[in-house]
Amino acid sequence: MKFVKSSLLLTVLGALSFSASADVDVYGKANVTVQSSDDGEGSFTEIKSNSSRFGFKGSESLTDGLEAVYKFEFGVDVSDADSKGDKDNITSRNQYVGIKGGFGQVVIGRNDTATKQSQGKIDLFNDLEADLKNLFKGENRVGDSISYASNDLNGFKVLASYIAEDSTDGDNGYSVALTYGDVGLKKSDIYASVAADSEVKGYDVVRATVQGKLGDFKLGAMYQTQEKVDGSSEADGYLVNAAYKLNSNTFKVQYQVIDFDQGDTKTAISAGVDHKLTKNTKVFGFYSNFDMDSLVDQDYMGVGIEYKF
Repeated sequence: MKFVKSSLLLTVLGALSFSASADVDVYGKANVTVQSSDDGEGSFTEIKSNSSRFGFKGSESLTDGLEAVYKFEFGVDVSDADSKGDKDNITSRNQYVGIKGGFGQVVIGRNDTATKQSQGKIDLFNDLEADLKNLFKGENRVGDSISYASNDLNGFKVLASYIAEDSTDGDNGYSVALTYGDVGLKKSDIYASVAADSEVKGYDVVRATVQGKLGDFKLGAMYQTQEKVDGSSEADGYLVNAAYKLNSNTFKVQYQVIDFDQGDTKTAISAGVDHKLTKNTKVFGFYSNFDMDSLVDQDYMGVGIEYKF
């Protein structure tokens, strides 16, 4: 970790610690796996930090019904820190500031696009090898952006992202989504969304997502079409999954496929189990296989631990 980044982080920590009028939440998670990986060129054992992170978020009342909101989130590689300072193990994630009121919330900075947010919690292997972003486009976190999220409207929410013209992530690109229900399936038994990207990181994307709860089962599905903005490649695909909770264990399976207009097909199938130790801690195991058609196939099997705070 470079000193300049450490100094910036200490400055942020100090500012937040001594802001008596602001409501500050410190949060994060460490997710580490020991896994056997075969990337098509050989099998090896590795230790991975799977999007481990920490952050600060909060708000401050400005007037009656109007608040300033902010978030500063950092990714941290807890498995490969370099004590000599030659390699940064702290990276930027969602970082923004904005206003919240009866109209909803508007923030400016680096943020997940509306399409990325619209997936909710459907990805049962999020942050692991079989994260849906490894086959589907649209999982973007962009800088130089303005993001809007409406308040709840009888279960519906509108999300929108605009990317400034000088951004490297998109030239006047935008992302929009309409969602219904509770992403955690705690207040409702169903979550659904439709979303679209236009000229975001070189792609146009249309996506539909649905996830529902039936007793101890959670069932989910996603359909997506994607096209390069220059028209050189088109693809469509889908994802289906299921999770079953039994006492402190959650058993889960997920299948994802995408077909390209050039004739290639890529698939991913994963199975795993999570065992909750406490409210904030779980251990888990997983196996994922990628059939990459014209490219090399890949296999991953691992065990890990996750702690949230």
